[in-house]
Amino acid sequence: MNKFIKWTAVGFGFGLSPVMPGTVGTLWGIPLFWAIADLSLPIQIVLCLIFTLLAVPLCAKAESLIGKGKDPGCIVADEYLTLPICYLGLPFSLGVILAGFVFHRIFDITKPPPIKQLQRIKGGIGIVIDDFLAALIALVCNHVLFRIVIPMFG
Repeated sequence: MNKFIKWTAVGFGFGLSPVMPGTVGTLWGIPLFWAIADLSLPIQIVLCLIFTLLAVPLCAKAESLIGKGKDPGCIVADEYLTLPICYLGLPFSLGVILAGFVFHRIFDITKPPPIKQLQRIKGGIGIVIDDFLAALIALVCNHVLFRIVIPMFG
């Protein structure tokens, strides 16, 4: 079971990438959203909450198993399990997927307030909360881009 937890937490090996493991590991969130994209918005929201809640104990256990300090970079389940949040209420299209991915990574990497302050929380919640908030901010940006900005010029 511990091997399965570690393997899932490191994004099935993507989080072991020598270059940008968080960004590479986040890619798993795209097929995850694709799998739920045709479901109703309320079901998508519930599933995204379930993904996020699953990430908390998964990342906490993996952190203790891997033993490389707080929130080791190889743990990417927090990234890929929160990425689908960026797309809620939007169609599954290349533009939406790319924009949400970029927004999520920008906010996760730069950690604007209050994301940075909340990351101080220990354990699985501390590992996941920054990605969850980055995804929520990315969701707002994605909606502004595709519902306001692009239609203004289209």
